[in-house]
Amino acid sequence: MTVTLFIVNDAPYGNERAYNALRLAGSLASREGQVVRLFLMADAVGCAKSGQKVPEGYYNVQIMLGKVARKGEVALCGTCMDARGLRDDELIDGVGRGTMPQLADWTAEADKVLVF
Repeated sequence: MTVTLFIVNDAPYGNERAYNALRLAGSLASREGQVVRLFLMADAVGCAKSGQKVPEGYYNVQIMLGKVARKGEVALCGTCMDARGLRDDELIDGVGRGTMPQLADWTAEADKVLVF
């Protein structure tokens, strides 16, 4: 069993870092023997906001994140959520508030850590 931790820092839209992180995390999570953990920090906490509306034909980070959450674990930096006024009841299903000690644990347990 291989554990891969993704740490995402960038906003869901405006550049493609979060998009590419979620693409890779989703692909990896669908493989046997892979454990995927995703920790959203800074502006990336916006990826987990429910009710996202994007133009037709444009990727939807909320949907992509939901797929990862169903196959792995997803946590958001609680301090970053608070700084951006993002409440727990605004999050998509399968994700939750996280902490620095949790991120430290996930980092220590991971075989690989990828930062976007």
